[in-house]
Amino acid sequence: MPKPADNRLAEASPDEEQPELRRRFRRRNDDGSDAWTGTFPAVTPEPTAPPRPVRSSSWAEAAAVADALSDAPPAQAAPPTPARQPAGAPPSKVPESLPEPEVPVADATALPTSFVREQKPRPKKGFRGFLYRATGGAWNLGPSALEREEDEVARRISRQLQGSFNTAVLSLKGGIGKTSTTVGVGLTLAEFRGDPPCAIDANPDSGDLVERALGEGIYQKATPRTITDLLRNIDSVDSLTELSRYMHHSGRLHLIAGEQDPEVSDSLTAEEYLRIRKLISSYYSVALTDCGTGVTHNAMSGILQSADNLIIAAGYAVSGAKRARSTLQWLAGHGYEDLARNAIVVITDKDEVSNRVDKDAIEEHLAGMCRELIAVPHDRGVADGDLVTLDHLKPETRRAYKEIAAAIVDGYR
Repeated sequence: MPKPADNRLAEASPDEEQPELRRRFRRRNDDGSDAWTGTFPAVTPEPTAPPRPVRSSSWAEAAAVADALSDAPPAQAAPPTPARQPAGAPPSKVPESLPEPEVPVADATALPTSFVREQKPRPKKGFRGFLYRATGGAWNLGPSALEREEDEVARRISRQLQGSFNTAVLSLKGGIGKTSTTVGVGLTLAEFRGDPPCAIDANPDSGDLVERALGEGIYQKATPRTITDLLRNIDSVDSLTELSRYMHHSGRLHLIAGEQDPEVSDSLTAEEYLRIRKLISSYYSVALTDCGTGVTHNAMSGILQSADNLIIAAGYAVSGAKRARSTLQWLAGHGYEDLARNAIVVITDKDEVSNRVDKDAIEEHLAGMCRELIAVPHDRGVADGDLVTLDHLKPETRRAYKEIAAAIVDGYR
């Protein structure tokens, strides 16, 4: 029968080294049986083991322990021992330590853009638009090249502006589409821009700008408010509400009518126009000025002085191109070189002569003298000399007015 473990320990030599033991005592259960007996060696933790974090009873205590561990300085590696060199050998050159490459760190504040799928543009016109609507958006071919071009033109027209800008529309000959261009471009600006434009009739010869925008019947029934009335009471106008009393409205296009009395219409001076322009600039970012025929009447110097760019109206014929060239030459010779260089020449086919005119010859005739040349095709809605509304114009005419409006806004810098 083997001896108990306690007796074997007692018989061992006292001088013999024994490992430190932890005694496990016999325990007796309630039924009188032994639960377990014996001993096991004590386990001593290694001194180099890092201290285990203490389980804290709260989140704050656990965070404090984690901060204390992260603030501890990292152990520095011992410097390498230089190799021993033989006697008489030249000292070896210690290579310079190369800088560690910078590791790009991701910006934690950057918003993820890959989570959102970019939506394909929806077609609105033509067969592609019909197919998109008929299939409930299941078939989306995207806008056509023409529709994308029109969207780009609309974006140019609606560009946000810092400040107030003025475009003067002038010509050397009457009846070639100057006023209809002012109304058509003004209505186009009002359609696409977030802020309404203003059109000023500075024609000294009883201009009909408001009649072309409202219609003769509506204008005759309206209260006769002209630029002369505004000048008479301009010192009392200190708000847009007060200014609107002297204006007419064709949709979102706001207009100031010219003087209809022949004895008074030619009396508008450059100083008076500049007062009007200063008032308008406080409330409108885009203004169009219908200058009338010629470039030498009383108000013309004030108009050119305050203009940011020009529209030179010409007839759709070789003679009209020559008059436009003469106008540009006169401007360049009288100190308005920048206005002439950045001018937009608009040739309107009012008499339906486009089939007999060489467009390339006209463009070559005006090449290098203006920034852009835009042709407005023949349209009964323009040629009749009556009310000009965008809904009754041909698509080609509306597209030409959009191009003119975009070219105007492009010149505002």
